[in-house]
Amino acid sequence: MNTAAPTAASHAERMGPFVDSVPLLNDAAALKARAAEDGYLFFKGLIPAQDISALRAKMLGVVDRIGWRAAGQDELGGRLNLGALPLVPEDAMRTDIGVPKTAYHDTQRLQAMHALPHHPNLIALYRTLFGREVLVHPRHIARMITSHPNVFPTPPHQDFPLIQGTGNTWTAWIPLGDCPRPMGGLAVLRASHKHGYHPIQPSKGAGGIAVPLCAGEVDWRTTDYAAGDVLTFPSYTIHRGVKSERRDEIRLSLDVRFQPVDEIVEAKSLLPHCDLTWDEIYAEWTSEELKYYWRKLPLKMSGWDDSLLQPKRRIC
Repeated sequence: MNTAAPTAASHAERMGPFVDSVPLLNDAAALKARAAEDGYLFFKGLIPAQDISALRAKMLGVVDRIGWRAAGQDELGGRLNLGALPLVPEDAMRTDIGVPKTAYHDTQRLQAMHALPHHPNLIALYRTLFGREVLVHPRHIARMITSHPNVFPTPPHQDFPLIQGTGNTWTAWIPLGDCPRPMGGLAVLRASHKHGYHPIQPSKGAGGIAVPLCAGEVDWRTTDYAAGDVLTFPSYTIHRGVKSERRDEIRLSLDVRFQPVDEIVEAKSLLPHCDLTWDEIYAEWTSEELKYYWRKLPLKMSGWDDSLLQPKRRIC
């Protein structure tokens, strides 16, 4: 038996394109069949670009306030002040996010960041996919990937050991602005969801874990993302970040989770993705609509399984 190697570097040059599933949005059977076969769904322009730009501008405003954005660009420009990045030590950083902890707290306070995952186009997609009502996890992750020396690309991994609950939880990766391949983006290993959970090893990068890859796992897919595109996949699909070749640009995106409302959810998925409390996040919001919205739902809670995050060999 062979043990798997924990690197994906040799696979990068073999990436193929996504299949656009927009033509299947009104065909639930075809959408579910493609999801079951490929382990991902990609939608070109699912969210209007102006809705993406509105949030992008607010997040770049946070980057601007810490002095990390280069001068002389409009509110949507993502060029970095590279001289400022190394001045922030590792212990002051959210290295899984790409910016200092204080900046991430300010980003988590943005009402617009928590509102976008409830966009009607997203809710309609998951209602079709699940065939029932949708729970939007409130634990949204804003990636603000920079070339700070302590920020590393996300390694190949599955989301399931990090979120648990139902295996029918889907992640939506939403780029907040155009993200052509030289800027990195996200890649998925097609059909890698079919065998369920795989053992993990510790790794640098967001999540801190990696699934060691087997020799035949080479069918990686990605694209030149544009603002409004959405990539989504179930929690057993192996995926990874692609290293950016543009050191002077920030890459903004959201990780959002969706599941059927009547399936189990783990308690951590209902907590903020930072050290703030919900009351601290909500302090300056102008609307009550999305505050603690999940408390109104008849959720079924699951326990947490520590063994899923214990390093083990993967046998290929």
